Order: sequence, then structure tokens, then C-alpha cells
Amino acid sequence: MKKLNLTRRNARLTLCAIALLALQGCTSYVSKGIADDGKTAAELVFQPLTDAWQPEGIFPNKDNLRAVRPGMSKDQLYDLIGRPHFNEGLVAVREWDYSFHFRTGGGAVSCRYKVLFDRDYRAQSFHWEPSACASFIAEPPLAAPVAPVPAPIPKAIQLSADALFAFDRAALQDLLPSGRRELDRIAVVLGGAKVEHVRIVGHTDRLGAVAYNQQLSEARAATVRAYLIGAGVPGERLAASGRGAREPVVQCQQAQRDDLIACLAPNRRVEIVVKALDENTR
Repeated sequence: MKKLNLTRRNARLTLCAIALLALQGCTSYVSKGIADDGKTAAELVFQPLTDAWQPEGIFPNKDNLRAVRPGMSKDQLYDLIGRPHFNEGLVAVREWDYSFHFRTGGGAVSCRYKVLFDRDYRAQSFHWEPSACASFIAEPPLAAPVAPVPAPIPKAIQLSADALFAFDRAALQDLLPSGRRELDRIAVVLGGAKVEHVRIVGHTDRLGAVAYNQQLSEARAATVRAYLIGAGVPGERLAASGRGAREPVVQCQQAQRDDLIACLAPNRRVEIVVKALDENTR
């Protein structure tokens, strides 16, 4: 009986020795002296392609390769770049090897890729053979910011006096909300533009006395100038004047007064005429 037990014990020892030798055979090509933190190795070993179970390699997804980061688990790496292409061992494996190909203008380039793991089997360092292969997954350069194209400076802007002011009014407090919004928009354009000067010209319709219309047109132009200055446009660029009813844009002959007033509306206006700095060179 003792002899039988001794035989069994020797058989188990023999099997263990064979298993150990097998494991050693499976790990004969692993890198030497991988640091506990997985960031370095005394000697990196890239196995020959003849030892790969998938010697033809693959064309990897570059975005997935760029997403590989230190600290990833083996499952996370598997999801991104697949299983390794070589058999580094059966137990306690702390490196994975891949054979990748990248397309170029002159064909395809073959590269080797190695991942080293720390003692907790978290990926920590990544290596290429040849090292220049790392350039294939370098982040593409950011496009240079495109300078915004400045909006063209309008040569002339016509504003309806009926939209700017209350009826027969010209003071700053008489500006309507719609007129203030329009002047705010114009102030932004003029404030950021290269402008030599701006002429603000008030016009009226032909109804009423000539002297009164002249005074009304001047007052409205002056109010628009004051508003633009208050909105940030340099005052030295702005000049205001009035033309009364001398420069109509429409002629009307309606017999009914209300119809005539409506027809003459385009004549009741404030014009803003802009001269840009570069116009003198044209």
C-alpha cells in the first residue's frame, strides 16, 4: 500500500513538473524584467510573426487605438482593439502583442504593438516596433481658426422716420422702441468698422411749412447722432444735417389727406451715409 501511495505521489510531481515546463515554454518569448508598475521592462521582446496565431495581422480602428489609456483592464482593451495576436503565456500574463497594418499613400506599413500590464493587470505602457509607427495614431492637428470675415460696411442706410419717432416728434425721448433697436444695431456695425465719417441726414415730406420741415429734419438727424454717440460710436465721426422736403423719393397726388400722408411715408426718413477709411484708395 505504501508503495502504491509513493507511486501516485511521484506521478503527481511528474505532472506538475511537466506543466511547469509547458508554462515556461509558453512564456519563452515574453519581455524580461517587467516592472511591477508595468511602465518599463529590462528588455522588450517582440515575438516573430511566425509565432502569432494571427500572423496576417489586422488593420485596426485608429480612433479605438487613440482611446487606449493607462489603467484600462484587459476586458476594456479587448473591446477596443481585440484579443492579442500572440500567446505570451497561460497564467499571470502581463503583456499583450499585436500585429497592425496602416494604409499609406504608398501601400501598407506593418507595425508591432505591445501593451505592458502592472501587477493588478491594468495596462500601463504601450510600445511600438518600429517606434515611428506611433505616428499613425497621432491626434490629427487642429484646423487653424478661421478669422471671421467682417461684415461689409453699408454705404447708406435709410430709416423710416415713422418707425423712429412718434408723429411730428424729434426729441430723444420721442424715439420709438423699434427705432431704438434699429439704432442699437447700427451702432454695433459702426463701432466695429473702419469708418472715416458718417453723415446723418433728416428728411420730411412736403406737408407743412418749409421752415418747420427744415427744423424738424435737422432735429431728427441731431437726435439720431446723439443716440449713436450714447451707444458708443465716436462723435467725431458723426455729422448731422437736415434737408427738409427738398429731396423726396416719391411723388404723390392723392386727394384724401390720409391717403396722401400714407403715400408720402418714404419721404419721411433719416439717411445714414457711411464713408469707409479705404474708400480714398480706390
